[in-house]
Amino acid sequence: MRPSGVPVKAILSMLPCLFFLYVNSVMVFALLRKPLLLESPRYILFAHLLFIESLQLLLAMLLYLFVVSTVQMIGYVCIAVTQFAAVTIRMSPLNLAVMSLERYVAISFPLRHTTISTPRMAGVAIVVIWTVASLDTFIQIFLFVNLKSKDFSSQGICKRNSVFRMQVFVTLDRAFTVVNFVLVTTVVLYTYIAVMITAMTSLERSVNKAQKTLLLHLFQLCLCLVSTMFDMINSSEMLTLDPGIAIEVQYILFLSLIIFPKCLSPLIYGLRDHNLKRSFKYHFT
Repeated sequence: MRPSGVPVKAILSMLPCLFFLYVNSVMVFALLRKPLLLESPRYILFAHLLFIESLQLLLAMLLYLFVVSTVQMIGYVCIAVTQFAAVTIRMSPLNLAVMSLERYVAISFPLRHTTISTPRMAGVAIVVIWTVASLDTFIQIFLFVNLKSKDFSSQGICKRNSVFRMQVFVTLDRAFTVVNFVLVTTVVLYTYIAVMITAMTSLERSVNKAQKTLLLHLFQLCLCLVSTMFDMINSSEMLTLDPGIAIEVQYILFLSLIIFPKCLSPLIYGLRDHNLKRSFKYHFT
C-alpha cells in the first residue's frame, strides 16, 4: 500500500528540480550566446559542471518517481540508470578540482597560463574526469556479472541498494568515495592555500578574486560530499527501526542531501561571475 502524502511529496521534490533544470539550461544558453566565453577553459569547465549537475537532478528526480510509483524495471535497465547516476555524482568533485587547478595556474603561473590552460586541455581534462568517475562503475558491473548472475534480468523496483546488496559492492563504493574526496579535498585546499599565500604579497584584484573563487569551490565540494553521504545514511541501521519513520527520514534526506545541494551549487557560482551574470539575467527575464 502506498504511503499517504506521496503525490504531495513528489510534487514538492519535482518543483525545485524542474525550476533549477530550467535555470541551468538558461545558464548554458547564456554561455552559448557568448562564444568568446567558451574559448576560455574556465567557462568550458563550468558549462560541463552545469551539464553533469543537471543530469544528476534529472536522474535523481526520475529514480525517485520510479520508486514512489512502484514502477517495475528490468535489472539491466535499473543497473544502467543507477550506475550512470553514480558516475555523474562522482564527476562533480573531480570537475571542481580541475577548476581549482585552472585558477591556481592562472595566479601562480600567469605567464604560462595561456599555454597550459587551453580549450584543448580543458577537453582532455573532461575526458579524464569521465574516465576516473567511471572506473568504480566498470569494476562493480564486472563483479556483479561474475558474482551474481541469477535474476539478472528479473523485474523489480529500481533501487541501487536492492541491486547491489552484497557487502563487497558497499565496501567498494565507500572506498572509492573516500579516496575520491580525500584526493579532491587535498587538491582544492592546496590550491586555495597557495593562492592565499600569493594574495598576501600581491595587491592585484584578480588574486583576491581567485582566492574567493577557490573558497567557493571548497564550499561546493562540501555540498558534493553531503550529497554522496545520502547512500551511506540511507543504508544505515537507523533507518530500519520503524518503516513509517524511515520513509519520512528518507524523504527529508533526499530533499536536503540530494536536491538542494545540486540546485545551489551551479547557481551560486554562475551568479557570482560578472561576465555571465548580466547575460543570464537578460535571458532569464
